[in-house]
Amino acid sequence: MGNTAFLDTHSLDRNDLEWRSLLEITPQLARFPATAPDQTMDRIRDAEIIISNKVILDAPVLAQAHKLKLICVAATGTNNVDLDYCQQRGITVCNVRDYATASVVQHTFTLILALSTRLLDYQQAIQRGDWSRSDQFCLLDFPIAELQGKTLGIIGYGVLGKAVADLAHAFGMSVLISNRPGSHDCPLGRTPFDSVIAESDIISLHCPLADNTRELISAQVLEKMQDHALLINTARGGLIDEDALAQALRNNTIGGAGLDVLSQEPPPEDHVLLSGDIPNLVITPHTAWASQPSRQRLLNQLADNISAFLNGQPRNVVT
Repeated sequence: MGNTAFLDTHSLDRNDLEWRSLLEITPQLARFPATAPDQTMDRIRDAEIIISNKVILDAPVLAQAHKLKLICVAATGTNNVDLDYCQQRGITVCNVRDYATASVVQHTFTLILALSTRLLDYQQAIQRGDWSRSDQFCLLDFPIAELQGKTLGIIGYGVLGKAVADLAHAFGMSVLISNRPGSHDCPLGRTPFDSVIAESDIISLHCPLADNTRELISAQVLEKMQDHALLINTARGGLIDEDALAQALRNNTIGGAGLDVLSQEPPPEDHVLLSGDIPNLVITPHTAWASQPSRQRLLNQLADNISAFLNGQPRNVVT
């Protein structure tokens, strides 16, 4: 196989990954830390394989890549690639899957525990000198919740949702698994979406972003949550009506939220959830997936995908 272009290596590697497996398969690999829209056409023009995490590969851009045979998306989501065009042109598109389960599950509970223990509030109190000025050996300024006996509602019960449920049981939690949002069918073992929303102490989102899930967590849904309930999102930012969430937190409609994703990334400085005056909100910069072992598994899986394609047995095929 000829030229291979990796368009945005800086999105997953900061000089802490081992590239040997990928370089052995693609010795003519051109690595670009980042690719601006006006650079994409030139960089893919002679490529037979393109690797991209988030660089947009739409029809006008792909039309310039006359030798292209394979696109490897360095992520699970493929919304940056025009899949219809690739299908028409006979271009195989593969993604990477289940590489970040341990990292995302760990991060999900990091957000849950940070909110439940009011970790950031206590840290800020210490930095203000509140503990040093206290007349007691400890601070009791913020209520601390226990996970044992609480109910966790999971929306999206794929690999990640199931792994989160397993860990929840280890904390002594009960788990409710939502049926498919908008569906009237409720298979055995699932609970109607509205019941999950109303009965859960913590709701964790693990579903994909699609037409039927965009702004799934609306103002109306937030109103149905318990006033102490926590909302956790390590899936996609667009699942939540962010204006409604900001208002719900300010009004104490719900107890708190932990988010690893926003609808626009990177977010503008004036993003509604970055105002700084919203209580009980923890935001991390889309890092749930980003442990070093997770990113190494991603890179290794890219090599496996390319190897399988070259051997005539493509894997993780999207189209």
